[in-house]
Amino acid sequence: MTALAVRGLSKSFGGLRVTRSVDLTVAPGERRLIIGPNGAGKTTLFSLIAGELRPDAGSVTLFGRELTREPARRRAHLGLARTYQIITLFPGETLSRNVTLSLLGLSSLRWNPFARLDRQAALLERAREALAQVGLEHLADRPVAQTSYGERRRVEIAMALAQSPKVLLLDEPFAGLSIDERRDVLAVITGIPRDVTIVMIEHDMDVALEFAEQITVLHFGEVIVEGTRAEVVSHPRTREIYLGD
Repeated sequence: MTALAVRGLSKSFGGLRVTRSVDLTVAPGERRLIIGPNGAGKTTLFSLIAGELRPDAGSVTLFGRELTREPARRRAHLGLARTYQIITLFPGETLSRNVTLSLLGLSSLRWNPFARLDRQAALLERAREALAQVGLEHLADRPVAQTSYGERRRVEIAMALAQSPKVLLLDEPFAGLSIDERRDVLAVITGIPRDVTIVMIEHDMDVALEFAEQITVLHFGEVIVEGTRAEVVSHPRTREIYLGD
């Protein structure tokens, strides 16, 4: 069975065609890298898959289940999680509370205005487990504002992992990181169990190629090259469009 399948996915904003009949098939447990120059439509593709944008045409399926008409919140319940290019955390709250809030969206407690998060033992335990997965359990009670940029990136990954996703979409998780921070985040990502399928957008080719098993190259919203690391890196279209040769 296919973990994630995208068929003919197209999206335009006015006269601007952002994705053009994109096809993407990702196997269970696969580590897929999506690359392409700025404006290639990579983040828009993620937003279409996650249900944050409605496509003009095409379909999205998750483990054989049609998602195209499902809202974003429903897709999260079905096992799809994502991170974002721009970090979206509550800086005044602790790491633990940020992760707990991400879990609240999947819990019936979100409808209870009187529920106190600090008394929800199961949610708090799951939040700490997710922070442990990214090496930040020792900072669980520290406010986000008192952490480094690299640690915040890892908190976002923890928030996604806390939701027990089947497919995880990572949107440029290495953006803005130092060399040491990139190493730490790469260790977190490579340590994610294989029961989670990962699709990642990234510009840092040196780091990303260590991760990728299959690579998809987008250009002006179209898939132009797809294959293994060796196939994509050696392809003349990749060198021409992405690497500038």
